Amino acid sequence: MAEDYRGIADQVGADISAGRLRPGERLPTQRRFARDRRIAVSTASRVYGELVRRGLVVGEVGRGTFVRTTERATEVLTEPARAGVDLEFNFPILPGQAELLAPSLAGLVRPDVLTAALRPATVSGTTEARETAAEFLSRPQWSPQPEEILFAGNGRQALAAAVAALVGPGERLGVEALTYPVMKGIAARLGVTLVPLAMDAHGIEPAALRTAGVRAVYLQPTLHNPLGITMPEDRRADVAAVLAELDLPAIEDMVNGFLEPTVTPLAALAPYHTVLVDSLTKRLAPGLTTGFVVAPRMLKSGLSSALRSGGWTAPAFAVEAATRWIADGSVAKIVAAKLDDAQARQRIAADRLTGFTVSANPSAYHLWWSLPAPWRAETFVGAAARHGIAVTPAAAFTTGPGQAPNAIRLALASPPIEILEQALETLAEVARSTPDDTDYE
Repeated sequence: MAEDYRGIADQVGADISAGRLRPGERLPTQRRFARDRRIAVSTASRVYGELVRRGLVVGEVGRGTFVRTTERATEVLTEPARAGVDLEFNFPILPGQAELLAPSLAGLVRPDVLTAALRPATVSGTTEARETAAEFLSRPQWSPQPEEILFAGNGRQALAAAVAALVGPGERLGVEALTYPVMKGIAARLGVTLVPLAMDAHGIEPAALRTAGVRAVYLQPTLHNPLGITMPEDRRADVAAVLAELDLPAIEDMVNGFLEPTVTPLAALAPYHTVLVDSLTKRLAPGLTTGFVVAPRMLKSGLSSALRSGGWTAPAFAVEAATRWIADGSVAKIVAAKLDDAQARQRIAADRLTGFTVSANPSAYHLWWSLPAPWRAETFVGAAARHGIAVTPAAAFTTGPGQAPNAIRLALASPPIEILEQALETLAEVARSTPDDTDYE
């Protein structure tokens, strides 16, 4: 029977590839599909689930199942957008960063210093690097110990190592119902099954952890991507209590957390069950980055092994450069400027998108836009692309065969301010029209 439903999915996939089913076209209901194909409704449900898994269709709550107008969701956000205005990627780079960072590198290229930086990389770096990183990552009510610090090439590598260390092939990793798209690619390549966990306005629901049957859980408690939620303290305490009760390890993604520097991490409340991951990617730039893993003592050996075996160890030169930028205050100055920049961009977005249903944290570099009827997320993405603007549909953040909300995420970091203003005005005009308007056909 497994081969039967996959064979039917192959047939539908062939229709999509040949253009007999066009992007944005709605499939029949599962009951109608079953009747037309003379199969059981349960088999039709498996066919639709398989099509979603392959990234060929997307389900939208209350609307149905539609042929995708974008590439496979697990591959979304892997390379910069090709559109003229990139509201898909979130890598803020401010004017003057290079000038601020260059002086520290001047000292690093001295032959005597460079000789040390060319040594073989280790996951634990140097004593100075660990001490500097531990102080740098400290937050209210939480200060990691230098011996807990491990280094990766970037945040994504740190996440991959954490998953590899905590969840074996064929095992289950719990994630928020809407999650970081790259995590889907990491899980697929490691043979890990993602299990979506229920969320509410405060983040993941603690009760969902008790019934999920997962080996570990991946969470974004601070400035959740894509929703922008920062989990309140009482919810963090409840989640920490469940982690301890179940002896369940959590991977806490704090890569966006620098934009809310006073928030206490989950790792402070569940120090023996939380692997905290951070990086310099958003603070500085994707081309000048280092990843950090704060490893509880009992998990450190496995995490170290995963970093080494996965080839995710940070180059010694990168760790030395990062240590110097942190120590001389360069990173702190850039972070302060980005805090102001993110808030300014959110104010612009709030003004340009007045009247729409938008969820946003005033300190975040992204927002979540629930689209008005009659727009569907996939159709709106296509309309935006025809205006040279790249945005991300909700389907990129969903896991499993469930239906995606009728929403998009806007990343505000990349365009210059004036271009961002124009792009948001254009998107607002599109949203106020209909998909049938001539300009958007």
